[in-house]
This record gives sequence, structure tokens and C-alpha cells, in this order.
Amino acid sequence: MERFRNVLLDVWREACRHIEIHESASTLAPMLSQHLPLACLLVRRFDVPQHSLDTVAVGQPSAGYWHAAMRTTLTPARFRRLMAWANAGELLHGQRPDRTGDLAALVPPEIEGEVLAGPLGVARNPSVAVEPAGALVLVAAHLKSFKAEHLQMAEALLEPFSAALENDRRLHELAALREAAEADRRSLLSRLGRQEMSETIVGAEVGLRHVMERVVLVAHSDVPVLILGETGTGKEVVARAIHTRSARGAAQPAARNTGPFIRVNCGAIPPDLIDSQLFGHEKGSFTGAADTRKGWFERADGGTLFLDEIGELPLPAQVRLLRVLQDGFIERVGGQQSIRVDVRIVAATHRDLAAMVKNGTFREDLWYRINVFPILLPRLRERTEDIPALVRHFAEKAANRFGLPLALPTAGDLHVLMSYSWPGNIRELGAVIDRAAILGNGQRLEVTKALGSGTNPYVSVPASNSPTLYEVIPEATQPLAPAAAPEGPVVTLDAAMSQHIERALAATSGRIEGRGGAASLLGINPHTLRARMRKLRIDWSRFRRR
Repeated sequence: MERFRNVLLDVWREACRHIEIHESASTLAPMLSQHLPLACLLVRRFDVPQHSLDTVAVGQPSAGYWHAAMRTTLTPARFRRLMAWANAGELLHGQRPDRTGDLAALVPPEIEGEVLAGPLGVARNPSVAVEPAGALVLVAAHLKSFKAEHLQMAEALLEPFSAALENDRRLHELAALREAAEADRRSLLSRLGRQEMSETIVGAEVGLRHVMERVVLVAHSDVPVLILGETGTGKEVVARAIHTRSARGAAQPAARNTGPFIRVNCGAIPPDLIDSQLFGHEKGSFTGAADTRKGWFERADGGTLFLDEIGELPLPAQVRLLRVLQDGFIERVGGQQSIRVDVRIVAATHRDLAAMVKNGTFREDLWYRINVFPILLPRLRERTEDIPALVRHFAEKAANRFGLPLALPTAGDLHVLMSYSWPGNIRELGAVIDRAAILGNGQRLEVTKALGSGTNPYVSVPASNSPTLYEVIPEATQPLAPAAAPEGPVVTLDAAMSQHIERALAATSGRIEGRGGAASLLGINPHTLRARMRKLRIDWSRFRRR
């Protein structure tokens, strides 16, 4: 074997240089032909589920020598015998007329001349169970044969070719996984109505300019951030922007501490499961704890934990959350060991935490801990200049998600949309554009129908007079002026609702359901309308035209 040392070093070098087996075979065949009477070599891979052999590489010193079938399918019994031969690690040697049994299965019938065949991927250690991967077939040149020293060299070649075949297998597995991941990514983007995974912040240069300035300012520090704003203003989008612009986020792929962004809706966790969800639990710590489970803090280690609706946390959970924010250690439910976590906290709420502190429903010390750097998101009605861009953004998403042609708003549509008060903010705008795209069936955006065809659907909602913490951002836009006091006496809510429903019934001749019915006019479900009519004792038949 010592005389083959230099040759084997060259073979190992070439086998490891190429990650695809056909490249290794094409470079090794001319090299080996200087030491073997070689016409060509074949690398055949075992396909166990299909009971077949696939020729995955052909190496020829000179092109145009061999053409044969690339796949050989065997009976299950014959394939099992072939696998038993491969596990035994024997080298087979024979001429074409003498090929029987395993050798006949390994060598395609089109191959002429003398052949050598050996198994690839067999474990050198008998105690390690490794399924054979394939076989190496060496074909002698015309009128030449393999000598005893050639058999020794062929046996030495099995190990580097096994390594090359394993590299090729792993390469194709990674390619298949990458294709599957890309397919999942495209499917997810399609469901989300996006072109890329990165979150688009519409209005970053206009209505949200001051907000984005504060995001850039705080992103590279690890101080807690508190995002304030009404429901639907995009608090999670801003939280993700803080994460991606930090050293922990995906926007910094070279950073060593790149970590995940995990969102937790504090208002959606049952009170008796808050500790388990946030901090994890040990196996057997309570009934139903069948396994040890990591909490959200551990899962977010090295990244950002977004605590949405933090004002919904009960007081006992606030105490335990405060301790984590102070010293960075958690303890799983039922655990005895403190676990160190490195987590950046971004919290958000639409509630007035300062008032909750005064009322005793939110801890003052936790309030000071999370209110290090507050960011206020303006209402949509305070940034109407962003509505055209937002409408286009949602129209593109709706067309992609619903498989409709892209329909853009007209100048009249934009006037209607910019006149509306948007109590549900951006979330409501997105829902309205989705509805408008469906109603328009890709030909146009039915904005008026989507908003509701009542008598006056564009009456502005007056700004809330409840105390807020909006003064923490002096550059925020000014709130709307309070609405003028209504003229005449103020009637009860039931009386006003009854009058409004009766006007709708009169306009629709008593029709409740269907297109042009009172329910459609009022923008509510027909069942809901009937229930309110029963409660208010409204007789719809009075409005039927005789």
C-alpha cells in the first residue's frame, strides 16, 4: 500500500476539492488511468426505497467511451442480497461472460470487458451501523485486465470515493432543504401579501418621520422602549423596526449576537399560565407539565421580546417581570436554578399607564423601569398625508392575496378616505381596502361601499378627553380640535339608535337583508340588526310599501 501513497494523496485531494461526485469522477479518471488499465469508472448510488441503483458519476480518460442506462431496478430479494454483499465489504472481479449474481446487478449490461466493483459508504468500525451508500465500478480498457496490484489499489480507492459520495449526498440534501424553505417562504409571503419578509413602514418619510427618528436614535442601545398609541396604529411594526435596526436584528447579519424577535400578547395569556408562558416550567411542576418547557424569555435570549398590551398583566405577574428586568435572571416554574437571559424589552400599550399607576392597577416601579424611552404613534387621522401611500400599499397586498388585478384608488376615493376619522386607525384602513378590492372584483376599489353607505359615514370621531402621556413626545402632531356641541336637546342612546334604524328601514322600504337592505346600509350583520330591533321594539313591517 505504501507504493500507492502518493497516488492516494492526490485522489483524496481531488475527492475533497469537489463537492459534487460527478466533478470528482471526471478529474480522477484521467489521473487513475496512469496507474490502472482504466477505460472508465462509474459511481452508482443505492436507492433503498426504490430497490434500484442510479449512476450518479461517470469518469472517462477519453470522452465518448460509454453510454448505458443510468438506472437499474432490481427485485426486492435481489436488492437485499446486493446490500448484504455491500455490508460484507467484498471486492468483486470478473469478465462480462462470467458476470452473475451481485456483479451482474452492479454492472450495466452495456459495459464490455473486465470490471472491478467495490462497496462505498461501508463503516470501517463494525460496531457502527451505517447503511451502504453505493458502489464503485472500474472498467478495464479493451484487451487489458486488472492484476493483483490493481485490486489492492482499487480497494484503497473505496474510502476517498465514499467520502466524495457522502459529500454529494449532503449537498443534495441541503439543496432540497433550501428549496423546501424557499417554497415555504414564498407561500408565507403570498399569504401575508408581501414581496419580502422585511416589514414595510409606509409613511416613514412623512407622517412617521419623527417616530422613525426616535427609532433610529434608540435602536442601537439596549434600553427598554415603551410604544404608546391607539389600537391599530402599528405598534408591532415599530417594535420590529427597533429590533431589525439593532445589533440583535436581522439587519445586522454579521453581528455575533443576532437573535430572534418574539411577540407576546400579554392580554391573551390566561392568568394561571402567565408564569409558565413567560418563564417556562420544569417537568412535573404542575398537573399537565409532562415536559420541561422554555418560556418566552428563554426563547428570546439574545434577541428582542415584544410585550404587547403590557397594561393587561395582573399585578402578581408584574412583580416577577420587574425582577427579570432588574437583574436579568429567571426561574422556571418548579425550578430551583436561576437562568441568565439577555433580552431587550420593547413594551406597548394603548392604555394610560400613568392613570393605572395612580389607580393602583399598574406597579409604579415597573412603570419607571419600562418607560425609559417612550415612543408615541400618532393616530391615522393625525397623519392623513400618509393615506394615499397606505391605500396603494394595502391595494397591492389585497390584489396579491385575493388573486385580483391591481386596482388603485381614484382622486374621489382618496378624498373620501381622507375625510373619514379612522377610529380603528391603520388596521381599519387595511380592512376597508380589502373589502373594497373584493367588492370591486379587481376592476376598481369600491371605497364608498366598503366604508358603508349610510347617510353620513364620514363624521369625525372626537378625540378622547381622557388623560394620556402624549406629552412625552413634544414633536408629535397636535390632536384634533374638540367637536362643536350639538344643537338641540340630547336624547338617550337607545332613542338615537331607534331613530337611526327607522331611517334606514324607511329608506329600504322595510327590507333588512340583501343588497340594498337596512343591514347593508348600516354596515352591520342582519342578525345583529334584528336583535337590536327586538330590543328597541321596532316593527319593520310599518315601513313596507303597500
